[in-house]
Amino acid sequence: MHQRPLGRSGLAVSRLALGTMTWGRDTDPDDAAEQMKLFLEAGGTLLDTADVYGNGDAEAVIGSLLDHLVPRDEVVIATKAGLTPHGWRPRDGSRGNLLRSLDASLRRLGTDYVDLWQVHGFDGHTPFEETLSALDHAVNSGRVRYVGVSNFAAWQTTRAATWQSAYPTRAPIVAAQMEYSLVERGIERELLPAAAALGFGVLAWSPLGRGVLTGKYRNGRPLDSRAASEHYAPFVQTYLEPRSSSIVEAVVTAAGGLGVSPLEVALAWIRDRPGVAAPILGARTAGQLQGALRSEDLTLPAEIAIALEDVSAIDVGYPEREGTGDPHGFI
Repeated sequence: MHQRPLGRSGLAVSRLALGTMTWGRDTDPDDAAEQMKLFLEAGGTLLDTADVYGNGDAEAVIGSLLDHLVPRDEVVIATKAGLTPHGWRPRDGSRGNLLRSLDASLRRLGTDYVDLWQVHGFDGHTPFEETLSALDHAVNSGRVRYVGVSNFAAWQTTRAATWQSAYPTRAPIVAAQMEYSLVERGIERELLPAAAALGFGVLAWSPLGRGVLTGKYRNGRPLDSRAASEHYAPFVQTYLEPRSSSIVEAVVTAAGGLGVSPLEVALAWIRDRPGVAAPILGARTAGQLQGALRSEDLTLPAEIAIALEDVSAIDVGYPEREGTGDPHGFI
């Protein structure tokens, strides 16, 4: 598998990442081990997790597999902190909470450092400088190599990246983990241009549009699908609507013409978008992951990539339009 730099940092990552959101809950340790074996055999290196995935069980499963399947220094572990689904507020970016969460993540992972540590969401109740100071402390203490943010608005990400680059002693923001797919292209308005200007890379979560781009929901909701499960049904429902359906049909048509699966087409398209370091594969089973890994051998013909871009295009109005240099955008 090809390796890429994460933004303008010195950290190299595989251009596909293995997601672990279902590990410890919907994916048992044996299935997780099989997924990791397949991923490593394909040349993958980037493992994505978070302290809240499976209430910490996902990190614990990764920790149980480290060294048993692969030496620690041959994988890139990315985890996140800052969401508090059972606390008094949904997000807690305080210095105390972030650093406590990091220590707990390290214990579960069975390692003394993580390669990439990200703030999982913006906390408007905590001073911005306090949240970012936790990132500096984590890097300076040796527990973290690189830092980033996840699910921040473009202005929040840009503010964080600019603040961190203001002094050489601060840890630079090297990554923004965001939802990005053919059915969710909102980050193209402001965040992707900011990434290009400021030098951070984008890790794309849910690159298959929460599963709809596989085509599995074209004729209903399979009983073994996320849309039929209690805790994922609302997550998938967002893209079970007419606009997404038209995009899915375009992906299916392209896949038929190329003799590959819709999943491979959707992944290849997002993988090769400017600014994307890696899409994150969120397979529940080893079989699903195997299908996703086949996309590594696919490069979309330019005319198909452009056709998919056209059919999934989003509205870009004022003021984002002004930043494109389009003379028709000016009054």
